[in-house]
Amino acid sequence: MSAQPHHEPNVIRTRHFIAGAIVDGHAARHAPVFNPATGEVASTVSLADEQDVDDAVRAADAAFPAWAAEPPLKRARVMFRFKQLIERDMDILAGAIVHEHGKVFDDAKGEVVRGLEVVEYACGIPELLKGEYTEQIARGIDAWTMRQPLGVCVGITPFNFPAMVPMWMFPMAIACGNTFVLKPSERDPGTALLLAGLLKEAGLPDGVFNVVQGDKLAVDALLDHPKVRAVSFVGSTPIAEYIHARAATNGKRVQALGGAKNHMIVMPDADLDKTVDALMGAGYGSAGERCMAISVAVAVGDETADALVAKLAPKVRALRIGNGMDQGMDMGPVITGVHRDRIEGYIGQGVVEGATLVVDGRGHRVDGHEGGFFVGGTLFDHVSPSMSIYRDEIFGPVLCIVRAADFASALALVDAHEYGNGTAIFTRDGHVAREFAHRVQVGMIGINVPIPVPMAFHSFGGWKKSLMGDHHAHGPEGVRFYTRQKAITQRWLASDVASGAQFSMPTHN
Repeated sequence: MSAQPHHEPNVIRTRHFIAGAIVDGHAARHAPVFNPATGEVASTVSLADEQDVDDAVRAADAAFPAWAAEPPLKRARVMFRFKQLIERDMDILAGAIVHEHGKVFDDAKGEVVRGLEVVEYACGIPELLKGEYTEQIARGIDAWTMRQPLGVCVGITPFNFPAMVPMWMFPMAIACGNTFVLKPSERDPGTALLLAGLLKEAGLPDGVFNVVQGDKLAVDALLDHPKVRAVSFVGSTPIAEYIHARAATNGKRVQALGGAKNHMIVMPDADLDKTVDALMGAGYGSAGERCMAISVAVAVGDETADALVAKLAPKVRALRIGNGMDQGMDMGPVITGVHRDRIEGYIGQGVVEGATLVVDGRGHRVDGHEGGFFVGGTLFDHVSPSMSIYRDEIFGPVLCIVRAADFASALALVDAHEYGNGTAIFTRDGHVAREFAHRVQVGMIGINVPIPVPMAFHSFGGWKKSLMGDHHAHGPEGVRFYTRQKAITQRWLASDVASGAQFSMPTHN
């Protein structure tokens, strides 16, 4: 994407939100934001420089002491009002996502709802911040713990969920008493400003939440800023590794959620019709641009694989693909023309490497949207672990069928992959399902559930190269990530009790 200045006089500029106001910033750089359904430039986005980042961080730092001092109940009440405003403007938020990202409207609404669930969880922060108390740990001595906020926290979020992923981060951070700077994807930056406006309307004090638009320059400035205490990231594994290394080197707490290659094992006893329906949604929903998408189906036995492909192929060919705002669409475009070309390149490479291309999604055209960034549903069979379409995260509507001789071989395939984000098994056998859940080396597991994204009151995160850092997102892990624990040990001696010096290690005796 070019970062050179554009001069379209009628194109809207998406700007920054700093200290409670939308601002132009200091930098002259900006980039185009496309409507993926038409391929046209819908707006431009300002790209921050170091001064813009410093302004946002300093606004957050200045707001921190007063916000951290507010009772948790008052912070919760802001979250309650924010929740009500999201519900009021649900369709506006979903429409903005469709316009810049391309996913279908119902999928966009579902994204907002899943983000809203984290807001609802954050409303319970008075309970979540309660510490532990032990009376009389030794004679006349009591002990307790408390959790306190860190300071300025940063979220760096991807294009595929411009509402949900930011809401995995900032509601928990803010409810815990921190202030926040969000750096959304420059590909679909508008939703972040809508959320900022709703937070302000909900009564959040100026400076507690800020938005800096930008690219790598802004990211690096945030990672290096001495006032930033914690960094949350969701995106590809190479960038997650970079974020984690640079932020940790600078002494910051960091959670960096990376890529995925999610497998679904299909056992011979699975209900095939239900399995196919699950695979269609999990593989092709949101055009495959989900870190929890199923991109590999491991069929146990050739008979299972043959039946699975026979049922999948006509459904993949029948996918309704078009503008996400049109009624009845199953799938919209992918985010950019560059990404479309990358996906189609992987499809071509899969053919070269020897996979059987059952359904070819390359060159898909939608009437009236000939310039849109569309890729049709694609289905491969006879895929092997040595192929790039198996190894790499394609992040598009491409489903690979791998054939395994038995359950043990299928499980070994999942465990051998470098990613460990999500996985699923479809079976009627409770013993097999239990063995899979206990043995598989993956962070999130579905049993007859294709996309096992935990609810907001649990925590989201993978294993292996799908997560850098020690904390998962939202839920109880989110509270722990955005706070520090203190342990207090207290004794009050009566005025008439003599006390001499003690030189040995204190014990409860």
